[in-house]
Amino acid sequence: MKYRKLGTAGVKVSELCLGAMTFGEADAKSFMHKVGSDEKASFAIMNRALELGINFIDTADVYGQEGLSERIIGAWFERDRRRNELVLATKFRFTMGDGANKSGASRYRIMRCAEHSLKRLRTDRIDLYQVHMQDLDTPEDELLRALDDLVTQGKVLYIGCSNYAAYRLMNSLWLSRTKNLSPFVALQAQYSLVSRELEREHVPLCRTEGLGILPWSPLASGFLSGKYSKGQAAPAGARLEQWQEQMSGFDNERNWRILDAVRAVAGEANATPSAVSLAWLLTQPQVSSVIFGARNIVQLEDNVKAVDVTLNAEQRKRLDEASSFDLGYPYSFMKGVQSSW
Repeated sequence: MKYRKLGTAGVKVSELCLGAMTFGEADAKSFMHKVGSDEKASFAIMNRALELGINFIDTADVYGQEGLSERIIGAWFERDRRRNELVLATKFRFTMGDGANKSGASRYRIMRCAEHSLKRLRTDRIDLYQVHMQDLDTPEDELLRALDDLVTQGKVLYIGCSNYAAYRLMNSLWLSRTKNLSPFVALQAQYSLVSRELEREHVPLCRTEGLGILPWSPLASGFLSGKYSKGQAAPAGARLEQWQEQMSGFDNERNWRILDAVRAVAGEANATPSAVSLAWLLTQPQVSSVIFGARNIVQLEDNVKAVDVTLNAEQRKRLDEASSFDLGYPYSFMKGVQSSW
């Protein structure tokens, strides 16, 4: 396992981050119903991840239900005493509980969410605390001041954001700089061979401002794992068998072309399609760590092999070309005029 700095922050994280969204057997009210791992399996996955060199775990208060994923991680910390071996990330913003302030990123709510996550995780600090999505109802400086107070108190070490528009992210960084507040050090965002829209604005912004990118859904909900075939139903037990609407969204010529290219490169590299897809992301500018999920040890070990896959320039070019997308205006106009764009 190799390690990279989290953006320009001094802390180093493993190139692969274990995503904990699947931890816990969620009930029928949760979108993770029937696609999670029970507590015993989750404990085994975390222990094996550390053995393989992973030192970074990402979760959120809404994963599972009632903080299920955080509670499982907290129980593991208490049982196995391995808290200080990890950089722990969690998120807040979406609906938890009831009442008028059950969601959002107000100061009132941030302080409560942080305390609740600390209790569920059974820890004295959150190493990376991330707002799960921008909140248009809350002024950005209110959010930043609350997070800065948590940093000052030692309850949070670094802050980050997820699912932000580029203009909002730039505004946030400007506010942090001009008002001497703790800035975001990382952006967690959807990024994969299937979903490359981040390259229009966010990747250049993060490169200029020094943020580390943490891709989520790097295998496009498992589509890039290679287990799916054009014109055939999803395999029994696969995540996209449960999420059929999402599977239908992947069913287009571009995505099957991408999958064909991934399979071809995997054959040449003696690797799995999953490993190739993750390895491609690790070659992208500003990526600090790629967040992947695993429901069992086999999936975990398969995905970790990505750090040993070296893609040559010709293979990267083929993957880039197969996954090319319409930049749209004004990006396509600028690229046509200035080839170095």
